[in-house]
Amino acid sequence: MVTQLPDGLVVIVKRECATCVMVTPVLARLRAERGLTIFTQDDPKFPDGLDSVFDADLSISWHNSIETVPTLIRVVDGCEVERTVGWHRDDWNALTGMTDLGADLPPMRPGCGSMSVDPNLEDELRARFSGSVLRARRVEIASAEDDAEALFDRGWTDGLPVVAPTEERVLRMLTGTSRAPDDIVAVVPPDLVEVTVEKVAINAVMAGCRPEYLPWVIASLQAVCNDDFNMHGVLATTMPVGPVIVANGPGTRAIGMNSGINAFGQGNRANLTIGRAVQLVVRNVGGGRPGEVDRATHGNPGKIGFCFAEDEVGSPWTSLAESRGFAGVDAVTVFAGEGPRCIVDQLARDADQLANTFAACLRTLHNPKLVLAFDALVVIGPEHARVFAEAEWDRARLLHELDSRLRIPSSELARGAGGIAEGIPEQIVEQLKGEPLPKFAPDGLLIVHAGGGAGLFSAIIGGWARGAVGSKPVTSAVER
Repeated sequence: MVTQLPDGLVVIVKRECATCVMVTPVLARLRAERGLTIFTQDDPKFPDGLDSVFDADLSISWHNSIETVPTLIRVVDGCEVERTVGWHRDDWNALTGMTDLGADLPPMRPGCGSMSVDPNLEDELRARFSGSVLRARRVEIASAEDDAEALFDRGWTDGLPVVAPTEERVLRMLTGTSRAPDDIVAVVPPDLVEVTVEKVAINAVMAGCRPEYLPWVIASLQAVCNDDFNMHGVLATTMPVGPVIVANGPGTRAIGMNSGINAFGQGNRANLTIGRAVQLVVRNVGGGRPGEVDRATHGNPGKIGFCFAEDEVGSPWTSLAESRGFAGVDAVTVFAGEGPRCIVDQLARDADQLANTFAACLRTLHNPKLVLAFDALVVIGPEHARVFAEAEWDRARLLHELDSRLRIPSSELARGAGGIAEGIPEQIVEQLKGEPLPKFAPDGLLIVHAGGGAGLFSAIIGGWARGAVGSKPVTSAVER
């Protein structure tokens, strides 16, 4: 298979392109005066009488990145030094060293799409000419097998059907990143297996991702595989938590992520498949399967995939990522969280009243008598955020006000107080001598702005254990 262009002038054309047909007299002249080499994509006899080379398998077009025909190229010592696409009289004259090409033609005509980038052919060509970059083991599926059922039978799903990761689909997915397929992304718990970009792409295909989502999946995996996040512990705990991914930056809007109506729910491909791809990698590569290392008593539906974008455009505050030191970049923050619970307050019209409601709801997190044990992600809806914004409460003020309302007398937290066995041991209560304790550590509340514009609701996503034996939120930049 010859893919290198010969020295001199080279043009790639096809009969079905009206511009290629229009410039046939120019090609004939260049052929006679400059020794033009002509490659044709669709008809070996086109242009008629000019002795073209038929690019039957499109290898010339593919390997030389031909996106538009006609493409005119000048090659010196085996290397391309200049090209122009479509018909632009001045450009063709400049590239060829001529002065009067196509004097009787319009000065400019756009070209047509190359067959090598035809959506119906591109994936097949990529697999044919680039398949050697893939290193994953090939699994043959018998012709009588159903692809979806075969993947279920092999234990590679999360309980829902997945997309079969064919070579064509995986190679297309890899176009979403500039990283090499064999680059190591992370070491994935619990089995501590190195995962390459290629393996991430395979699971992203299975999850239903588009190529432009792949950098977000990679960044999220790097965050959950960080020791501070403690993915092994998140799997092994009997609490119902899993990675909650909050996406920030202009890239969230570029790929169509949802930060508004039903941001946690169904219907948005980017949100759902990014979160799902992360979980599939943990399951299929890292070995984090339910009933094995994953010991959750109940779990939650978010363990299939829980990912949403922050509404930064409508937010009265800086973004979550910026508050964590990632300003002006696309980033993800991962939080070990359970399913969301709703905060309802449709009557509060000032910030103090609304903060009282938030504090009362936050106190109940996991158990109203357990303090300094868990973190929480507070997702504030736009109508509630407006109340705080009108009072000129920034993020720091809101956190301060919530903390002041969540200082609980230690006597109320003692084991047995209020008829509740759970709580703080009596000897610790005695040492505190009635001093109040905060419900959350100073960095234990994260504030995010998201949700639909109508509805006086917000949400709490409760966390897992904090500290050395628990999990810390981790933020990671998205790199293409």
